[in-house]
Amino acid sequence: MSRKVKSVRVPKELETLNLSGVVRECEKYLRDLESATLLKQQGNKEAAEALVKARQADLGKRIGHLVWEARVQYGKARGDS
Repeated sequence: MSRKVKSVRVPKELETLNLSGVVRECEKYLRDLESATLLKQQGNKEAAEALVKARQADLGKRIGHLVWEARVQYGKARGDS
């Protein structure tokens, strides 16, 4: 079921975005979701919910940082300060 991305349209500001890094972060998130599912099945619902909430916040920060880095590179290429 694995599908490779053949083309992606992104704004000029994000053309240097590390898409491999984004995919890696999503893979880590999916592994944590699997762990949370196992925790929930073992009867530890609170720990599962805490793991998902913490990982969602972390994922948002990491993806945001990757977007920010791409924007900085775009600014440098344009000559912005």
